[in-house]
Amino acid sequence: MLERILEPEVMDTPQEAMLYDDMDHNAVNEAFVNDLISFLGIHPDIEAEMIDILDVGTGTARIPIILADRIPQCRIMGGDASIAMLDVAKINIDIAGLLDRVQLVRFDAKQCDYEDGFFTGVMSNTIIHHIPEPLAVLQESVRLAAPGGWLFFRDLVRPETDEQLQQLVATYCGNEPEPAQKLFGDSLHAALSLSDIREMVASLGFGSETVQLTSDRHWTWAAQKPE
Repeated sequence: MLERILEPEVMDTPQEAMLYDDMDHNAVNEAFVNDLISFLGIHPDIEAEMIDILDVGTGTARIPIILADRIPQCRIMGGDASIAMLDVAKINIDIAGLLDRVQLVRFDAKQCDYEDGFFTGVMSNTIIHHIPEPLAVLQESVRLAAPGGWLFFRDLVRPETDEQLQQLVATYCGNEPEPAQKLFGDSLHAALSLSDIREMVASLGFGSETVQLTSDRHWTWAAQKPE
């Protein structure tokens, strides 16, 4: 197994934010939203009770925009530590006409000011590999989810060899500019192994089987918080 090599926790320059937003994440973002909706078993019923969701590491808010468009009864708080990411996110939300249901906050995902159980559910896509000690983010996310609420996290899984890493970069980022390819490769190198994330989830009282490989480069943790 490749050694985990950390990358910067916060992408906080306008150039980095724009590079990230310009990359073609549409397929993985759509898959995330589809899988979340399937996990929750919710439907776009405008008469249903509102669902308050926290998106940890929202980046440029592409996933909240897709989710809010698909599910009218959800409100999403997108949190990120990067001002540059949030600046781009606000533009994207405004263009999508969703400023009334997708809000933004700058925060440290390891320690937030929200009360216990403030959100119906907590979701996150590819933030864990940015965090040197990701258990703190998982602990805080569990605290913020309401009793009986849910957690839905997805991130990259670290390849076992450099050859596998390079193949993934070529397959999924080969048509992107060189800086984007390097960004993806560095993210794979910084990712957790499947056993790493399963051990962390188990330490929080959730079954290790709630974490599954869901693609050749992703793990997904989908779990309900006990009431």
